[in-house]
Amino acid sequence: MTIHTRNGVRLYRFLAFALLLAVSVTAALWWIFAGSGSHHVTAYFSRAVGVYNGSDVRVLGVRIGQVDAVTPRGEQVQVDMSIDGSAPVAADTTAVVIAPSVVADRYIQFTKPARGGPRLPNGATIPVQRTATPVELDQLYASLDTLTKALGPNGANANGALSDLLHTGAQNLNGNGQAFNDTVRNFADLARTLAGNSGDLFGTVDQLQRFTTMLATNDHQVSDVNRQLAQVSDTLAANRGELADALKSLGAALGDIQGFIRDNRGALKSNVDKLAVITQTLADQRASLAETLDTAPLAVTNVVNSIDPATGRLQGRADLDYYLLPLPSDEVVTSQAGGK
Repeated sequence: MTIHTRNGVRLYRFLAFALLLAVSVTAALWWIFAGSGSHHVTAYFSRAVGVYNGSDVRVLGVRIGQVDAVTPRGEQVQVDMSIDGSAPVAADTTAVVIAPSVVADRYIQFTKPARGGPRLPNGATIPVQRTATPVELDQLYASLDTLTKALGPNGANANGALSDLLHTGAQNLNGNGQAFNDTVRNFADLARTLAGNSGDLFGTVDQLQRFTTMLATNDHQVSDVNRQLAQVSDTLAANRGELADALKSLGAALGDIQGFIRDNRGALKSNVDKLAVITQTLADQRASLAETLDTAPLAVTNVVNSIDPATGRLQGRADLDYYLLPLPSDEVVTSQAGGK
Protein backbone atom coordinates (compact mmCIF):
# COMPACT_ATOMS: atom_id res chain seq x y z
CA MET A 1 0.00 0.00 0.00
CA THR A 2 2.81 2.35 0.79
CA ILE A 3 4.45 1.72 -2.57
CA HIS A 4 1.25 2.32 -4.50
CA THR A 5 0.62 5.53 -2.55
CA ARG A 6 4.08 6.88 -3.37
CA ASN A 7 3.69 6.03 -7.04
CA GLY A 8 0.33 7.79 -7.13
CA VAL A 9 1.79 10.93 -5.57
CA ARG A 10 4.57 10.98 -8.10
CA LEU A 11 2.05 10.51 -10.90
CA TYR A 12 -0.07 13.41 -9.60
CA ARG A 13 2.98 15.65 -9.32
CA PHE A 14 4.03 14.79 -12.87
CA LEU A 15 0.54 15.47 -14.20
CA ALA A 16 0.38 18.79 -12.32
CA PHE A 17 3.78 19.82 -13.66
CA ALA A 18 2.79 18.85 -17.22
CA LEU A 19 -0.48 20.78 -16.91
CA LEU A 20 1.35 23.85 -15.60
CA LEU A 21 3.88 23.64 -18.43
CA ALA A 22 1.10 23.34 -21.02
CA VAL A 23 -0.68 26.37 -19.56
CA SER A 24 2.55 28.38 -19.62
CA VAL A 25 3.31 27.43 -23.22
CA THR A 26 -0.25 28.25 -24.25
CA ALA A 27 -0.08 31.64 -22.55
CA ALA A 28 3.26 32.40 -24.22
CA LEU A 29 1.96 31.43 -27.62
CA TRP A 30 -1.16 33.52 -27.06
CA TRP A 31 1.01 36.48 -26.07
CA ILE A 32 3.17 36.07 -29.17
CA PHE A 33 0.47 35.47 -31.75
CA ALA A 34 -2.48 37.32 -30.25
CA GLY A 35 -0.58 40.54 -29.50
CA SER A 36 -1.04 42.62 -26.42
CA GLY A 37 -4.82 43.00 -26.54
CA SER A 38 -6.83 46.01 -27.70
CA HIS A 39 -5.22 49.35 -28.52
CA HIS A 40 -6.90 52.72 -28.29
CA VAL A 41 -6.32 55.12 -31.21
CA THR A 42 -7.64 58.65 -31.72
CA ALA A 43 -7.97 60.31 -35.14
CA TYR A 44 -9.15 63.80 -36.12
CA PHE A 45 -11.16 64.35 -39.31
CA SER A 46 -12.44 67.50 -40.99
CA ARG A 47 -15.79 65.71 -41.40
CA ALA A 48 -17.14 62.36 -40.24
CA VAL A 49 -20.45 62.01 -42.06
CA GLY A 50 -21.78 58.42 -41.87
CA VAL A 51 -19.33 57.33 -39.13
CA TYR A 52 -20.99 56.12 -35.92
CA ASN A 53 -20.28 54.11 -32.80
CA GLY A 54 -19.64 50.54 -33.91
CA SER A 55 -18.48 51.43 -37.44
CA ASP A 56 -15.72 49.15 -38.70
CA VAL A 57 -12.04 49.99 -38.62
CA ARG A 58 -10.08 48.14 -41.31
CA VAL A 59 -6.65 47.73 -42.85
CA LEU A 60 -6.32 46.29 -46.37
CA GLY A 61 -10.08 45.65 -46.21
CA VAL A 62 -9.81 43.39 -43.14
CA ARG A 63 -11.72 44.41 -39.99
CA ILE A 64 -9.37 45.00 -37.06
CA GLY A 65 -11.55 47.04 -34.71
CA GLN A 66 -14.43 49.44 -34.35
CA VAL A 67 -15.29 53.07 -33.61
CA ASP A 68 -15.97 53.77 -29.94
CA ALA A 69 -17.01 57.43 -30.04
CA VAL A 70 -17.49 60.32 -32.49
CA THR A 71 -17.12 63.74 -30.85
CA PRO A 72 -17.23 67.16 -32.58
CA ARG A 73 -14.26 69.38 -31.65
CA GLY A 74 -14.84 72.79 -33.23
CA GLU A 75 -13.98 72.54 -36.93
CA GLN A 76 -12.73 68.97 -36.48
CA VAL A 77 -14.28 65.66 -35.43
CA GLN A 78 -12.56 63.40 -32.90
CA VAL A 79 -12.99 59.69 -33.59
CA ASP A 80 -11.95 57.22 -30.88
CA MET A 81 -11.25 53.68 -32.04
CA SER A 82 -10.34 50.33 -30.53
CA ILE A 83 -8.19 48.08 -32.72
CA ASP A 84 -6.50 44.73 -32.30
CA GLY A 85 -3.05 45.23 -30.83
CA SER A 86 -1.59 42.61 -33.18
CA ALA A 87 -2.90 44.34 -36.31
CA PRO A 88 -0.04 45.27 -38.67
CA VAL A 89 -0.64 49.03 -38.85
CA ALA A 90 2.34 51.32 -39.54
CA ALA A 91 3.09 54.07 -37.05
CA ASP A 92 2.95 56.79 -39.76
CA THR A 93 -0.24 55.53 -41.39
CA THR A 94 -3.06 57.77 -42.60
CA ALA A 95 -6.75 57.19 -41.87
CA VAL A 96 -9.47 57.73 -44.45
CA VAL A 97 -13.25 57.46 -44.36
CA ILE A 98 -14.39 54.98 -47.02
CA ALA A 99 -17.89 55.10 -48.56
CA PRO A 100 -18.59 51.76 -50.33
CA SER A 101 -21.71 53.26 -51.91
CA VAL A 102 -24.01 56.24 -51.59
CA VAL A 103 -26.29 54.67 -48.97
CA ALA A 104 -24.02 52.10 -47.27
CA ASP A 105 -22.45 52.65 -43.86
CA ARG A 106 -18.97 54.06 -43.96
CA TYR A 107 -15.89 52.73 -42.26
CA ILE A 108 -12.42 53.96 -41.39
CA GLN A 109 -9.45 52.38 -43.06
CA PHE A 110 -5.74 52.65 -42.25
CA THR A 111 -3.89 53.03 -45.57
CA LYS A 112 -0.39 51.91 -44.63
CA PRO A 113 0.27 48.46 -43.18
CA ALA A 114 3.41 47.76 -41.21
CA ARG A 115 5.98 45.87 -43.25
CA GLY A 116 8.65 45.16 -40.71
CA GLY A 117 8.73 48.77 -39.47
CA PRO A 118 7.35 50.33 -36.26
CA ARG A 119 3.67 49.72 -35.54
CA LEU A 120 0.95 52.08 -34.39
CA PRO A 121 1.30 52.17 -30.59
CA ASN A 122 -1.44 52.13 -27.99
CA GLY A 123 -2.84 55.62 -27.37
CA ALA A 124 -1.60 56.99 -30.71
CA THR A 125 -3.13 60.14 -32.16
CA ILE A 126 -3.50 60.73 -35.91
CA PRO A 127 -3.76 64.47 -36.74
CA VAL A 128 -6.12 65.91 -39.31
CA GLN A 129 -3.20 66.37 -41.74
CA ARG A 130 -3.02 62.55 -42.03
CA THR A 131 -6.75 61.92 -42.47
CA ALA A 132 -9.09 62.29 -45.43
CA THR A 133 -12.82 62.18 -46.08
CA PRO A 134 -14.74 61.57 -49.31
CA VAL A 135 -16.46 64.37 -51.19
CA GLU A 136 -20.11 64.59 -50.18
CA LEU A 137 -22.95 64.82 -52.66
CA ASP A 138 -23.97 68.23 -51.41
CA GLN A 139 -20.42 69.49 -51.99
CA LEU A 140 -20.46 68.04 -55.52
CA TYR A 141 -23.84 69.60 -56.25
CA ALA A 142 -22.67 72.94 -54.83
CA SER A 143 -19.58 72.86 -57.07
CA LEU A 144 -21.70 72.07 -60.13
CA ASP A 145 -24.11 74.84 -59.21
CA THR A 146 -21.23 77.30 -58.87
CA LEU A 147 -19.83 76.20 -62.24
CA THR A 148 -23.18 76.56 -64.02
CA LYS A 149 -23.70 80.01 -62.52
CA ALA A 150 -20.20 81.06 -63.58
CA LEU A 151 -20.88 79.89 -67.14
CA GLY A 152 -24.50 81.02 -67.25
CA PRO A 153 -26.16 84.23 -68.44
CA ASN A 154 -25.06 86.05 -65.31
CA GLY A 155 -21.46 84.93 -65.71
CA ALA A 156 -19.18 84.22 -68.65
CA ASN A 157 -22.11 84.08 -71.08
CA ALA A 158 -23.55 87.44 -70.07
CA ASN A 159 -22.80 88.85 -73.54
CA GLY A 160 -23.08 85.55 -75.39
CA ALA A 161 -19.31 84.88 -75.39
CA LEU A 162 -19.66 81.25 -74.32
CA SER A 163 -22.41 80.64 -76.88
CA ASP A 164 -20.26 82.19 -79.60
CA LEU A 165 -17.33 80.03 -78.51
CA LEU A 166 -19.38 76.85 -78.67
CA HIS A 167 -20.89 77.86 -82.02
CA THR A 168 -17.47 78.65 -83.51
CA GLY A 169 -16.05 75.41 -82.16
CA ALA A 170 -18.92 73.44 -83.66
CA GLN A 171 -18.39 75.09 -87.03
CA ASN A 172 -14.65 74.39 -86.94
CA LEU A 173 -15.18 70.75 -86.04
CA ASN A 174 -17.96 70.23 -88.54
CA GLY A 175 -16.70 67.77 -91.15
CA ASN A 176 -13.30 67.50 -89.44
CA GLY A 177 -14.09 64.60 -87.15
CA GLN A 178 -11.73 62.22 -88.97
CA ALA A 179 -8.91 64.78 -88.94
CA PHE A 180 -9.47 65.43 -85.22
CA ASN A 181 -9.48 61.69 -84.58
CA ASP A 182 -6.23 61.29 -86.53
CA THR A 183 -4.70 64.16 -84.55
CA VAL A 184 -5.60 62.52 -81.25
CA ARG A 185 -4.26 59.18 -82.47
CA ASN A 186 -1.01 60.80 -83.61
CA PHE A 187 -0.63 62.46 -80.23
CA ALA A 188 -1.14 59.07 -78.61
CA ASP A 189 1.53 57.54 -80.88
CA LEU A 190 3.83 60.43 -80.02
CA ALA A 191 3.28 59.84 -76.31
CA ARG A 192 4.05 56.13 -76.72
CA THR A 193 7.17 56.96 -78.75
CA LEU A 194 8.39 59.35 -76.08
CA ALA A 195 7.66 56.77 -73.41
CA GLY A 196 9.57 54.10 -75.33
CA ASN A 197 12.55 56.42 -75.88
CA SER A 198 12.59 58.04 -72.48
CA GLY A 199 16.27 57.14 -72.08
CA ASP A 200 17.26 59.00 -75.25
CA LEU A 201 14.98 61.90 -74.32
CA PHE A 202 16.46 62.25 -70.87
CA GLY A 203 19.94 61.85 -72.36
CA THR A 204 19.21 64.73 -74.74
CA VAL A 205 17.92 66.83 -71.86
CA ASP A 206 21.06 65.99 -69.88
CA GLN A 207 23.27 67.03 -72.80
CA LEU A 208 21.31 70.28 -73.14
CA GLN A 209 21.77 70.87 -69.44
CA ARG A 210 25.52 70.36 -69.81
CA PHE A 211 25.55 72.71 -72.82
CA THR A 212 23.69 75.43 -70.91
CA THR A 213 26.03 74.91 -67.96
CA MET A 214 29.01 75.37 -70.29
CA LEU A 215 27.45 78.56 -71.68
CA ALA A 216 26.84 79.84 -68.16
CA THR A 217 30.44 79.00 -67.18
CA ASN A 218 31.79 80.83 -70.26
CA ASP A 219 29.36 83.72 -70.06
CA HIS A 220 32.10 86.30 -70.66
CA GLN A 221 33.29 84.64 -73.89
CA VAL A 222 29.70 84.20 -75.08
CA SER A 223 29.08 87.89 -74.40
CA ASP A 224 32.19 88.83 -76.41
CA VAL A 225 31.04 86.66 -79.34
CA ASN A 226 27.59 88.24 -79.26
CA ARG A 227 29.14 91.71 -79.16
CA GLN A 228 31.39 90.92 -82.13
CA LEU A 229 28.44 89.48 -84.07
CA ALA A 230 26.52 92.66 -83.28
CA GLN A 231 29.41 94.73 -84.61
CA VAL A 232 29.53 92.65 -87.80
CA SER A 233 25.80 93.02 -88.29
CA ASP A 234 26.07 96.77 -87.69
CA THR A 235 28.86 96.99 -90.27
CA LEU A 236 26.82 95.03 -92.80
CA ALA A 237 23.79 97.18 -92.08
CA ALA A 238 25.82 100.37 -92.53
CA ASN A 239 27.23 99.14 -95.85
CA ARG A 240 24.15 97.37 -97.12
CA GLY A 241 24.04 99.62 -100.21
CA GLU A 242 27.61 98.76 -101.24
CA LEU A 243 26.99 95.09 -100.41
CA ALA A 244 23.84 95.09 -102.55
CA ASP A 245 25.76 96.72 -105.45
CA ALA A 246 28.58 94.19 -105.09
CA LEU A 247 26.13 91.30 -105.13
CA LYS A 248 24.37 92.81 -108.13
CA SER A 249 27.70 93.19 -109.97
CA LEU A 250 28.63 89.65 -109.03
CA GLY A 251 25.33 88.43 -110.41
CA ALA A 252 25.92 90.29 -113.66
CA ALA A 253 29.47 88.91 -113.90
CA LEU A 254 28.24 85.38 -113.32
CA GLY A 255 25.67 85.94 -116.05
CA ASP A 256 28.38 87.11 -118.46
CA ILE A 257 30.55 84.13 -117.57
CA GLN A 258 27.63 81.80 -118.17
CA GLY A 259 26.96 83.38 -121.52
CA PHE A 260 30.66 83.18 -122.51
CA ILE A 261 30.79 79.53 -121.58
CA ARG A 262 27.61 78.84 -123.52
CA ASP A 263 28.88 80.64 -126.63
CA ASN A 264 32.38 79.10 -126.55
CA ARG A 265 31.53 75.66 -125.32
CA GLY A 266 33.14 73.91 -128.28
CA ALA A 267 36.39 75.88 -128.09
CA LEU A 268 36.59 75.42 -124.34
CA LYS A 269 36.11 71.69 -124.74
CA SER A 270 38.84 71.53 -127.41
CA ASN A 271 41.25 73.54 -125.26
CA VAL A 272 40.49 71.39 -122.25
CA ASP A 273 41.11 68.26 -124.31
CA LYS A 274 44.44 69.66 -125.54
CA LEU A 275 45.33 70.67 -122.03
CA ALA A 276 44.62 67.13 -120.94
CA VAL A 277 47.04 65.84 -123.61
CA ILE A 278 49.71 68.32 -122.51
CA THR A 279 49.17 67.37 -118.90
CA GLN A 280 49.46 63.68 -119.75
CA THR A 281 52.70 64.36 -121.66
CA LEU A 282 54.13 66.27 -118.72
CA ALA A 283 53.13 63.44 -116.45
CA ASP A 284 54.82 60.88 -118.71
CA GLN A 285 58.02 62.99 -118.97
CA ARG A 286 58.06 64.09 -115.37
CA ALA A 287 61.45 62.40 -114.77
CA SER A 288 63.08 64.27 -117.67
CA LEU A 289 61.33 67.48 -116.65
CA ALA A 290 62.64 67.09 -113.13
CA GLU A 291 66.20 66.55 -114.41
CA THR A 292 65.88 69.60 -116.67
CA LEU A 293 64.67 71.73 -113.80
CA ASP A 294 67.64 70.51 -111.75
CA THR A 295 70.31 71.25 -114.46
CA ALA A 296 68.80 74.38 -116.04
CA PRO A 297 69.86 76.76 -113.21
CA LEU A 298 73.46 75.50 -113.50
CA ALA A 299 73.49 76.00 -117.30
CA VAL A 300 72.06 79.51 -116.97
CA THR A 301 74.69 80.31 -114.34
CA ASN A 302 77.47 79.09 -116.65
CA VAL A 303 76.13 81.24 -119.52
CA VAL A 304 76.00 84.29 -117.27
CA ASN A 305 79.53 83.66 -116.04
CA SER A 306 80.86 83.29 -119.63
CA ILE A 307 80.08 86.98 -120.40
CA ASP A 308 82.66 89.54 -119.42
CA PRO A 309 80.76 92.33 -117.67
CA ALA A 310 83.48 94.87 -118.57
CA THR A 311 83.59 94.22 -122.32
CA GLY A 312 80.31 92.48 -122.84
CA ARG A 313 82.06 89.72 -124.77
CA LEU A 314 82.05 86.00 -124.31
CA GLN A 315 84.95 84.63 -122.38
CA GLY A 316 86.59 81.39 -123.39
CA ARG A 317 89.84 79.55 -123.80
CA ALA A 318 90.60 77.17 -126.60
CA ASP A 319 93.40 74.56 -126.73
CA LEU A 320 95.05 75.63 -130.03
CA ASP A 321 97.76 72.97 -129.72
CA TYR A 322 95.02 70.45 -130.24
CA TYR A 323 94.41 71.90 -133.66
CA LEU A 324 98.16 72.68 -134.66
CA LEU A 325 99.96 69.50 -133.61
CA PRO A 326 100.04 66.59 -136.10
CA LEU A 327 97.52 63.91 -135.47
CA PRO A 328 98.65 60.46 -134.40
CA SER A 329 98.74 57.80 -137.05
CA ASP A 330 95.53 56.19 -135.96
CA GLU A 331 93.75 59.55 -135.97
CA VAL A 332 95.10 60.27 -139.51
CA VAL A 333 93.82 56.95 -140.73
CA THR A 334 90.47 57.65 -139.16
CA SER A 335 90.36 61.11 -140.69
CA GLN A 336 91.27 59.78 -144.12
CA ALA A 337 88.67 57.08 -143.84
CA GLY A 338 86.13 59.65 -142.91
CA GLY A 339 87.14 61.81 -145.91
CA LYS A 340 86.69 58.98 -148.28
